Amino acid sequence: MTSKIPKLFIIFILLLLIEGCSTVEKDPSTAEEAFKIAQDYEKADRYQIAIQRYTDVKNKFPYSSLATEAELAIADVHFKSEDYSDAQISYQNFRELHPKHAKSDYVVFRTGLSFYQQLPETIDRDLTLANDAIYSFNELLKKFPDSPYKAEADEYRKKAYSMLTEKELYIADFYFKEKIFDSALLRYESAFNKFNGFGYDPRILKGAVESAHELKNTEKAKQYTEILLSKFADSPEAQEVRSKNEILPKADQEQQPQRGGSSE
Repeated sequence: MTSKIPKLFIIFILLLLIEGCSTVEKDPSTAEEAFKIAQDYEKADRYQIAIQRYTDVKNKFPYSSLATEAELAIADVHFKSEDYSDAQISYQNFRELHPKHAKSDYVVFRTGLSFYQQLPETIDRDLTLANDAIYSFNELLKKFPDSPYKAEADEYRKKAYSMLTEKELYIADFYFKEKIFDSALLRYESAFNKFNGFGYDPRILKGAVESAHELKNTEKAKQYTEILLSKFADSPEAQEVRSKNEILPKADQEQQPQRGGSSE
């Protein structure tokens, strides 16, 4: 048993040497080799050391094209390690320093995605960063219409809008349940004006109709009823409003629109 201990120790030392030889053999005195060393640490998921090594490339070889690549790599490593706040800042700094970089669309997309990944899992918390994410995704869609990240950016943009819409509806529904109908109506109207077209319109309009009805605001009840019954006639919300004759203004009770598809 004792004779095996030195052998195991020797094997352990050899494994350490083998693991480290890839970086030891490289000469960090050149930008190319220093960048490769940083890449090796990144591939090994040793993110903090990788960031340090990329920073070395940026600081020691500021006039090399790899210095710029190292800046972007630092942002990518932050993102890969799920440090989305630092990733967002790094991407934004990169964009400011290199506004005409060939990968600008990628940087804008990753900026938006970094904002998005910082959002809470539930809508009852602060969703301010959703607006920042949407801003970046909109910038990508507007300035880089041929970007390969366009479809993914639009998908995340819609998800961010959905979260904001659900938050607005959450608050509106709360006010309605508490019978604070004026505040409820304001929230439903805000949701319809800011977030229409994301699949929540029938629910928003139904809430607006019911809130206006409770406030005896015939004008707004009629306005939102007409939109709901004309554009979303087959929705469950439209059918529910149609079944509650006391909600419908008299003119709508006498001549309800025929059920059919959306007029859009």
